[in-house]
Amino acid sequence: MLKYWMQGAAILALASGLGAQAATAAEKPAALIVAQGGLGDQSYNDLAYSGFQKAAQETGIEGKPVESKDVVAQAAEILRRASDADFGLIIDLEYSHGEPMVEVAKDYPETNYVILNQVREGANIASVLFQEQEGSYLAGTLAALVTTDTSIKGINPQPIIGVIGGTKSAGIDKFIAGYIEGAKAANPDVQVKVAYSNNFGDPAIGLQMAKAMFEEGADIIYQVAGGTGMGVIQAAKETGHYAIGVDTDQDGIAPGSVLTSMVKRTDVAVESVFKDYAADKFQGGKTVTFGLKENGVGLSEMKHTKDLVPAPILEKVETAKQDILSGKIKVWNVVDQGYPDYLK
Repeated sequence: MLKYWMQGAAILALASGLGAQAATAAEKPAALIVAQGGLGDQSYNDLAYSGFQKAAQETGIEGKPVESKDVVAQAAEILRRASDADFGLIIDLEYSHGEPMVEVAKDYPETNYVILNQVREGANIASVLFQEQEGSYLAGTLAALVTTDTSIKGINPQPIIGVIGGTKSAGIDKFIAGYIEGAKAANPDVQVKVAYSNNFGDPAIGLQMAKAMFEEGADIIYQVAGGTGMGVIQAAKETGHYAIGVDTDQDGIAPGSVLTSMVKRTDVAVESVFKDYAADKFQGGKTVTFGLKENGVGLSEMKHTKDLVPAPILEKVETAKQDILSGKIKVWNVVDQGYPDYLK
């Protein structure tokens, strides 16, 4: 499939070509607006795009990814140009587009919009939420239990772990708060270092920040920074410590250096809303949630590290998972509940 950059004549030509088609709403093509970091991030965008491609192939509806060199600043323009191009469905991965989408959607009542990671009101807007805090809780539980077990190569006796987020925002802090909560539940004495790279597409910054954090005593760092997080994984590999991947199963990027990944199944969510659209069952005005129960989040299989971690630790992580599923543990949700004292 072709990539479309939302700039000038190119998108106008796209609009002209698609506008010539006579199609019912559920036959019109679908667009996937790619978030910061772009395609090729081996994380959030790539996983979502894989679900988008699968749905397009299975439904027979044409699907096109839309990228912009300045996806944040051009929010309203991107959405309006995509809407003018006569897409029947516009799935937006960029968090900063939530508010502009509400305004744009009012002017295009026949177009269906999907926004991820937040709730926005509108009869033609479907909101998709993930319970990232649930999967992150399990990542924190694992990290806190591993960080003092010196029988594991690369682990020092200090109870210090870290997390590097892309930006300080509710969407990112939802991961971080869950990670800290899980870590503290497993070991109240654990110290969790928190830092933000303020971007999602610069591995060099991630590498530098992670190396500094490792030097400060952390031996496991959770990356919640998209493409920047590739640098965190590289730092773990170079220093002999561990990273925790995010969004996709990143364990294979640096086998043995990624302890686990908190997989956020954007592919499952995007495929689901795309197929709803194709079946004329689009959930406009509703919020669809994907958590542990819906297989929307969870830890990776740990193919390269599972044998390194003692069985009692893995059993405790599994117990935490079952407690979340049963409702015994209700993980703090920054979006719904505001910020907890440990992350203000």
